Amino acid sequence: MNTTPARRSLIRAVLLALAVATGPAAAHHSATMFDRDHARVVEGTVKEFQWTNPHAWLQLDAAGEQGKPVEWSIEMGGINSLARSGYRPGTFKPGDKVTVFLAPHIDGVPAGLYIGARLPDGTVLGRMP
Repeated sequence: MNTTPARRSLIRAVLLALAVATGPAAAHHSATMFDRDHARVVEGTVKEFQWTNPHAWLQLDAAGEQGKPVEWSIEMGGINSLARSGYRPGTFKPGDKVTVFLAPHIDGVPAGLYIGARLPDGTVLGRMP
């Protein structure tokens, strides 16, 4: 499955709409769109690491069905909490081969909630299985 810029924009728009729609119900958006009971490992190449508020995002190219590349959009925490946990804007560099542990999106799109990662040098950040 080839993820075009338009599709990535659509995925982000849907996630933003969900966050806005649930905003009045809580101080922050819910993570109920992620399946925490079926966390999985995704191996791939860092496409982009977006060190932004309110959440950092990791864009990861991974092999999909029949080996076709799939771009994963992985939502992380806020940069303040990430920085306190040792993350920096250069933690994930484009081209890095990484292994990410995530709670996948419940509707099956290639997106998830970050739990942890193993960097190319073997460093583990967050929680890995």
